[in-house]
Amino acid sequence: QVQLMESGGGLVQAGGSLRLSCAASGSIFSIGAMGWYRQAPGTQRDMVATTTSGGSTNYADSVKGRFTISRDNAKNTVLLQMNNLKPEDRAVYYCYADVVTLGSGRTSRGYWGQGTQVAVSS
Repeated sequence: QVQLMESGGGLVQAGGSLRLSCAASGSIFSIGAMGWYRQAPGTQRDMVATTTSGGSTNYADSVKGRFTISRDNAKNTVLLQMNNLKPEDRAVYYCYADVVTLGSGRTSRGYWGQGTQVAVSS
């Protein structure tokens, strides 16, 4: 019904930048919160940054001042600009969206992307 397609991961040197992009498609009526989460090997999936449909944002303390989340409601996309990357930022990054689908009676549910790998060399 709903697909989240991520792109933009890769390998970068410490101090470098990457931009992740996520586009939602399918039977979408509306999207509430969108965000990025990450999971390093052997750890749980943690919130990196989230944004509401109104543009409010929230960041993990570890990325404040380095990462910026933004969204385009008309295109159902969310971006994560990552600057000054550190080796500890290495993880699989997942896009998340809280979606009301067509015909769902205004009931929302969460959807995840397939993940994109970010690697940072020291």
